[in-house]
Amino acid sequence: MKIKNIFLTLLVSGLTFFCLSANLNAEVLLDPLTSGDDDYIALLEAQGESAYAFDFFTTSMLWTVIAAALVFLMHLGFATLECGLTQSKNTVNILFKNTFIISMGILTYALVGFNTHYPCGSWIIEGWLSLNGPLSAGNVDDTFAYGGVGLAMTGYGDFIFQAMFAATGATIVSGAVAERIKLLPFLIFVTLLVGLAYPMIGAWHWGGGWLSEAGFYDFAGSSVVHAFGGFAALACVMILGPRAGKYVDGKIKPIPGHSMPLAAIGVFLLFLGWFGFNGGSVLSANPGPLGLVFTTTALAGCAGCLAAMFFSWIFLKKPDISMALNGILAGLVGITAGADSMGPWAAVIVGAIAGVIVVLSIIFFDSIKIDDPVGAISVHGICGIWGTIAVGVFGGADLVIQIIGTLSVSATAFIFSYVVFSIIKGIMGVRVSPEEEAEGLDLAEHGQSAYSIN
Repeated sequence: MKIKNIFLTLLVSGLTFFCLSANLNAEVLLDPLTSGDDDYIALLEAQGESAYAFDFFTTSMLWTVIAAALVFLMHLGFATLECGLTQSKNTVNILFKNTFIISMGILTYALVGFNTHYPCGSWIIEGWLSLNGPLSAGNVDDTFAYGGVGLAMTGYGDFIFQAMFAATGATIVSGAVAERIKLLPFLIFVTLLVGLAYPMIGAWHWGGGWLSEAGFYDFAGSSVVHAFGGFAALACVMILGPRAGKYVDGKIKPIPGHSMPLAAIGVFLLFLGWFGFNGGSVLSANPGPLGLVFTTTALAGCAGCLAAMFFSWIFLKKPDISMALNGILAGLVGITAGADSMGPWAAVIVGAIAGVIVVLSIIFFDSIKIDDPVGAISVHGICGIWGTIAVGVFGGADLVIQIIGTLSVSATAFIFSYVVFSIIKGIMGVRVSPEEEAEGLDLAEHGQSAYSIN
């Protein structure tokens, strides 16, 4: 009995000592200023008056760069989707274009885009037109004072996240004009689109321009990114014309994509990346809006998938996987403008309506001989408009302002693209020869094929 009591006494004493030690260690960890951690103290001192928010600032900055990496991954998704929905003989061409787009997009955004997108008062025409210089150390701040709670990241963090967005409009155009466009004219056009048009038009809203002052709301870019790219693509497709053999004797002849597995991989990569696209647009690690945005994004994408899947099944008499995949993207585009401003069931409704719209839109554009191999105009352009208007219906924004804003962005992107692409066509032509189109752009433009069977 005595041995038992001695054992219990030692056990209790040991646990008490352990708890006291753990508590002391926790206090040291929680208060680095008293722990003698010189590196941590130096980090805090560097924040100056912003040191009080250092932990939240650090967490937010970490989330920002993770979100930027997820948006970067979307470019792989665009490339695989576009490859899968087109013919194998054009795969190298598509991969080359997408490789160029992300590389050019980030560099031009550093050269002129970032400070044009966010002019900070440096307008040529106040609220309407800005064109500013390159990213530099003088443009950025690495403390919480850079943006506070609403923009809890460093200046470089802000740049790299937004740079990943910049090239998205060009990838949308790439899919719509695939399989018949000359390479060099395309590269010139998308450089001007991403380097100049995107940041100038984006400044209307995100740079404090006239749309922002009017109360226009577009959380992560249903209009400023997606409708912008969709209507730029529409202008180019109208000038370029349809692929050979697509419309014969008044009938629509399907030109099947060569790999539905690749297309499906692309869509799921895009779905994953969209959590960074929308989630990163919270611009901090604020847990309330971050959780909401992830939820509404997921629900809208899934609702868009099911709506497109079953609506196209009824409409076309067969279950079509390409429609289901585009339904996911339609739902995601639809929720992008209001992911932080509506509840979960409103997100389901917005996504489901987008899923129906994309099916009808793809069929409509085919009926008027607008040949879009991947459905980009419908997914991004038409559903981008719907998503922006939906914020006025479900998200509390002014419906009239939402309509004016999305139509302004879409129309300007269309006009810019139509004029610039027409000029390029007049100078060097934009379409490959019928022989090159029949042979495939991989061999005609690049002299190599994507697949080799030994």
